[in-house]
Amino acid sequence: MPSLAVLGLSLAALLSPGTGDPLCLSRQLKMSGDYVLGGLFPLGTAEDASLRGRTQPRGPVCSRFSALGLLWALTVTMAVEEINNGSALLPGLRLGYDLFDTCSEPVVAMKPSLMFLARTGSCDIAAYCDYTRYRPRVLAVIGPHSSELALVTGKFFSFFLVPQVSYGASMDRLSTRETFPSFFRTVPSDRVQLTATVELLQEFGWNWVAALGSDDEYGRQGLSIFSGLANAQGICIAHEGLVPLSHTDRQQLGKVQDILHQVNQSNVQVVVLFASAHAASALFTYSIRYKLSPKVWVASEAWLTSERVMALPGMAQVGTVLGFLHRSLPLPKFANYVKTRLHLAANPAFCASLSAEQPGLEEHVVGPRCPQCDCISLQNVSAELANQRTFPAYAAVYSVAQALHNTLQCNSSGCPAHEPVQPWQLLENMYNMSFRAHGLTLQFDVNGNVDMEYDLKLWEWKEPTPMLRTVGTFHRRLHLLQHSQIVWHTAHNEVPVSQCSRQCREGQVRRVKGFHSCCYDCVDCKAGSYQHRADDFICTTCNHDEWSPDRSTRCFPRTTRFLAWGDPAVLGLLLLLALVLGLVLAALGLFVHHQDSPLVQASGGLLACFGLACLGLVCLGSLLFPGRPSPASCLAQQPLSHLPLTGCLSTLFLQAAEIFVESELPPSWAAWLRGHLQGPWAWLVVLLAILVEAALCAWYLTAFPPEVVTDWQVLPTEALVHCRVHSWVGLGLVHAANAALASLCFLGTFLVQSRPSRYSRARGITFATLAYLITWVSFVPLLANVQVAYQPAVQMGALLLCALGILAAVHLPKCYLLLWQPELNTPEFFLGGAPGEATGRDGSRGEEGTRGKSE
Repeated sequence: MPSLAVLGLSLAALLSPGTGDPLCLSRQLKMSGDYVLGGLFPLGTAEDASLRGRTQPRGPVCSRFSALGLLWALTVTMAVEEINNGSALLPGLRLGYDLFDTCSEPVVAMKPSLMFLARTGSCDIAAYCDYTRYRPRVLAVIGPHSSELALVTGKFFSFFLVPQVSYGASMDRLSTRETFPSFFRTVPSDRVQLTATVELLQEFGWNWVAALGSDDEYGRQGLSIFSGLANAQGICIAHEGLVPLSHTDRQQLGKVQDILHQVNQSNVQVVVLFASAHAASALFTYSIRYKLSPKVWVASEAWLTSERVMALPGMAQVGTVLGFLHRSLPLPKFANYVKTRLHLAANPAFCASLSAEQPGLEEHVVGPRCPQCDCISLQNVSAELANQRTFPAYAAVYSVAQALHNTLQCNSSGCPAHEPVQPWQLLENMYNMSFRAHGLTLQFDVNGNVDMEYDLKLWEWKEPTPMLRTVGTFHRRLHLLQHSQIVWHTAHNEVPVSQCSRQCREGQVRRVKGFHSCCYDCVDCKAGSYQHRADDFICTTCNHDEWSPDRSTRCFPRTTRFLAWGDPAVLGLLLLLALVLGLVLAALGLFVHHQDSPLVQASGGLLACFGLACLGLVCLGSLLFPGRPSPASCLAQQPLSHLPLTGCLSTLFLQAAEIFVESELPPSWAAWLRGHLQGPWAWLVVLLAILVEAALCAWYLTAFPPEVVTDWQVLPTEALVHCRVHSWVGLGLVHAANAALASLCFLGTFLVQSRPSRYSRARGITFATLAYLITWVSFVPLLANVQVAYQPAVQMGALLLCALGILAAVHLPKCYLLLWQPELNTPEFFLGGAPGEATGRDGSRGEEGTRGKSE
């Protein structure tokens, strides 16, 4: 593009007409042909053409010249001449053109539009019931550029099904086939441009923006589409308003002042301005006058390239201007073509030939086509000529020519059809039609649009007016964005921040405050929940088989947890078990080896050995608690640990009862009761106690059977596999028989006074039952407060401590006497008999010895 600018400026210096005489360029905007194309171009603009102040239906005065409008018109003439000089599309036929100025005003554009529908050589439009055979002056219409004008002319030409191809009207509403069946365009719809705008806002993290639109159909619909697209992507519009088309309407401008003051006082740093050039000029005139703070202005295509806006004094102070402009294919021959046209327009002989050829009938109706065009030089259009934005107008001509080619069924030798083509016949071949323009293949979709790329343009201030610099591309998505090439208005060239609230960190969700979803507080996701998406407003709860820490963005699968054999607590308990079991076996071995000694006989003889064996079974029963629970282990835990304990306590109960009888009852009663506490009666008592405990265990397992469950909630990161107790009351009743035996033993022995010369059996039983009661009383609160995963360890430890307490209080002192003080193992010390009188606890001699002691 810079080379074209240099070319344009050099041509302007060397080749611009210097005679000062009026040109006849305006008369070059018409050429006759077999088929004529009408054209609507903004060759001039009016200062203020509002319909509000009109009292008579007169047209406004178009006093300002538009260089871009003239270049669009000359692009059409060049395309027509290329087609006429070639044989690819319409061999043997000649296209003509009839181009008029719209002055960018609907009231002006309607005059040539009416003229296009008049009969050839006439200014009249006949009224018919059926216009099928009616042939207007033009076959199709190129233009207009403005969406506001296209809404008026589009409906008008659609009534007669005259094809209309716009080179700049981008309003999305024009894609409605029901309302505009004959409207086509060689530029994309505004919806594509606004989609690109939303992606641009997302790219820079701008989710708190102001949106302004011109107070016309173009601005209102663009604002509506943008609002929908922005909301769908989580972009909040802090302020929204419409801008009047003129800065002289004070009542309407007051509303704009209020909006701009709100934007200026808030933290909004980005303004999306989807407006016509008139409205943008009015807005920036006020903004510059009152020195509002600079912002990032995201421009619509309608004012991004407007000379009227760019040339406003002080425009460089408004901030950074970005906008999307559809990509225009350069036309290398166009600069030379414009130069040639201007030189021909300065040639009197050529101008005289035009006057003789053209009767100028239309000028009596619509006035001069473009009086400003006859007073320009190449220098007046060199800047716009360098921008090369005329390709859509060039493509529009080729689309009509291709449709005519298809309708006439032309080939390389000619066009066979003899009947003149009506506009509505041409229209049938334009839907979904592909055509080529300057080597580029384009296609109308079902809505009459073409798919073209957009360039992201930046206003770069290097001259009194800005230059357009390409800093990115959009084609279905934003790409090739050159961050380093964008010059911001901020200090140190930092990217402006336009957010109502800071971005939440990972693992945080938004708690909205106010009416906008972009204004929020950041809230941490608690354990067990996570942040699913960055824009979530509530934390998502993890599934039952998952877990998450605080401020997490995902959930993790839970691992199963149970009291494993390798757990440190279990290893410690296994060492304790080995110690207790070893001591039990050692004591049992000693007792068996010395079963006829007075010490063993005084301890119960075989019953003492049976009690020691039961303690060993208690130790082995505790092995059911570690490891992964199974249905069998859950059912066996309580019976196999409590039944042996009942057997042990029942033997202690017999000894406690005997001691109580001897010390507290009269000798006559004591002899009788002592006889029933020995021999077969003793074993019957033990059996009865075990049966009672077995009945309680059977009832418990039947009424409240423990089961293996997986608890997903009790542990933060693991799933606990354990035996669930359905009834703690039922479990307490299982302990009731043992607790009753221990309590009776304690009550029967703790006040008994032994003679100094005899071994005190009561003291050992008292401490043994006290150890049992302390262990299981402590077990209840400990089990209730310990972590659930370690509850089996608590039960295992309680059993081992209980066994150790009984062993240490009752049996280990006797083992000590057997091993290190055998001289005390005498009937006198243990049984209270005479020397050499060894009696057993299961025989009558023991009974006599005891009775003799009492006497």
